[in-house]
Amino acid sequence: MQSVLITGTSKGIGYETALAFARRGYQVHATMRNTEQCPTLPETIAREKLPITISAMDVNSDDSVREAIRGIVARHGPIDVLVNNAGIERFGSIEELSTEDFRASMETNYFGALRCIKAVITAMRERREGMIINISSVAGTFCHPPATPYCASKWALEALSEGLACEMKTFGVRVALVEPGIIDTAMARRIGENEPSLYPHRARIATLFASNLAQAPVSPKVVAAKVLDVAKNATWQLRHPVGPDALPLIAWRKSMSDEEWIDLHSADDETFKRRMAADTSA
Repeated sequence: MQSVLITGTSKGIGYETALAFARRGYQVHATMRNTEQCPTLPETIAREKLPITISAMDVNSDDSVREAIRGIVARHGPIDVLVNNAGIERFGSIEELSTEDFRASMETNYFGALRCIKAVITAMRERREGMIINISSVAGTFCHPPATPYCASKWALEALSEGLACEMKTFGVRVALVEPGIIDTAMARRIGENEPSLYPHRARIATLFASNLAQAPVSPKVVAAKVLDVAKNATWQLRHPVGPDALPLIAWRKSMSDEEWIDLHSADDETFKRRMAADTSA
C-alpha cells in the first residue's frame, strides 16, 4: 500500500484530498496544526473504515515538522507521496498591510512547504522514487492586487517546485504543481467579504470571489480529484491548473503586456469589470 502525507487536512482541499486518497487505497497520513479543530475527519474514518492516521504538525515549526514526519516514518514506513497543501491568505494593499502579514504568508505557504520537502527528499532520492505535489494557485502565475502577499508566496512556491523538479528527475522523483482557480473554501469565502480599504482593488476582488461562489461554486473535491490523478498517473508534467476558471484566468493575464496589466488595475471600476468579463468569458 502506497503512503501519502498531506498537510493542512482540517478542512477544505486538504480534508477532501485525504479522503480521496484513502478511498483509493492509499495509507494516508493527515496532518494539521490542531487535531482538535477537525472532529469530522475521525468520524468519517471510523464510519468508512479508512486507512487514515491523524497527526499534529505545524508547518511553521522546524521541530514540529521534523518530529512529526520522523514519527510517521518510524511507525508506518517511508512516504511515497507528499502533498503540501497547508496555506493561509493575507489580502490587502501593500500600504495597509503590515510586514508581519507578508512574513506570515511566506512562512506558511513557502517555508512550510520547504520544511516538509526537506524532511522527505533524502529518503526519496535514496530510494529513487516518490512524488511531491505542491498546492499552488492561479495566483502563483500572476499578481492580482490586493492578493500581493499571497501571490508572492505562491510565486516563490512555483520557483521552488520548478527548481526541485529539475534536481529530482535524475533520481526518479516526480514534482508537480496543482494550481486551483476559485474554489469554494473557507478561505475563498473570507476573501469574498468586502472590507474597508483606501484602494479599490479590495472591493474588486471581493466582488469577484463573492459572485463566483454565489453563481458557480466549485467544490474542493474537484481539486482533490486532480491531486489524486496527478499522483496516480506517470506524467512528468509540472503544472496542472484545475477548476473551470483556472485556465481562463491564466490566459487573461497572458493576453496582456505588463504595462497593459498595470493600466487595467489602475483603471476605474467599470472599465476593470467590463474588460475582465470580456476577457475571461470564453
